Amino acid sequence: MKAWLCENPVGVQALKWTELPTPTPGADEVLIRIQAASLNFPDLLIVQNKYQMKPPLPFVPGSEYAGVIEAIGTDVKHLKVGQTVACLSGTGGFGTHTLAPAKLCLPLTPSFNAVDAAAFIMIYATSYHALVDRAALKAGETVLILGAAGGVGSSAIQIAKAVGAKVIAAASTDEKCALCRQLGADEVINYSNGDFREQIKALTQGKGPDVIYDPVGGDFSEPAFRSIAWRGRYLVVGFAAGPIPALPWNLALLKGASIVGVFWGDFAKREPQKNAEMMQTLTDWYEHKKIKPFIDSTMPMDQLMQAYERMNSRAVQGKLVMVNPE
Repeated sequence: MKAWLCENPVGVQALKWTELPTPTPGADEVLIRIQAASLNFPDLLIVQNKYQMKPPLPFVPGSEYAGVIEAIGTDVKHLKVGQTVACLSGTGGFGTHTLAPAKLCLPLTPSFNAVDAAAFIMIYATSYHALVDRAALKAGETVLILGAAGGVGSSAIQIAKAVGAKVIAAASTDEKCALCRQLGADEVINYSNGDFREQIKALTQGKGPDVIYDPVGGDFSEPAFRSIAWRGRYLVVGFAAGPIPALPWNLALLKGASIVGVFWGDFAKREPQKNAEMMQTLTDWYEHKKIKPFIDSTMPMDQLMQAYERMNSRAVQGKLVMVNPE
């Protein structure tokens, strides 16, 4: 097997495309031949030693992937050799093969495309947990989605529409706003142009959005929160812009609003049954064409350096997926 090996997490430039022995699964593991692996923001942070999870060195990055099971451990009963699965294990995806905990593998139907599967779990689980579980978004409510053309943002548009909400999508260019409309957004805001708060006010007839979905942080968080509706819910999803905003607490008091943390990874560990039910709902929605990852592009697995460069330039819309030859 070959994989991108990180021996020293000082940045992408330290990764090496390396020949490694193909491992044998432990009792509760499976060996997966990787067909596709998506590039997520934590995959950049982890090789820079900036992510909350610090895997033992050396490690293979690549948090999310899909492929075919080639071997199973002695204790694995619910999976079989030849089965196609998706997995979000945190590491291991950027290679031709990997070992994965069997309990983290999501069995796929034959109609589930491998590229879609590699780009599915993280974004849809995050957005469903945020909008449906944490915010209790209802049909007819209005949700404002920041960073709406990115991976989690694009999934949030689709999930909010599946629930029956009105979606205002905010993005940084006209091209990204056009993509958001293509994905189902009712209204768009290019927050590089004009007064952000005035645009929100105009599109909500002065009421403000009931739910704000923020995976970006940075400079737009405070003006967005100042625009929230009475009893609004502000979802803290992530900080892709870098800076973590400090919001004045009196804003929550004045609007009777809630600041709601979203940490899907810990939810999955602490409430595995609810997470399993959620994933079943999401796979059903995919099969019924209610949701589908928007794939920016696919690139060969051995071109990971170029893929990181593209992601770091913030040129990616939706998801970028690395693929191995069949």
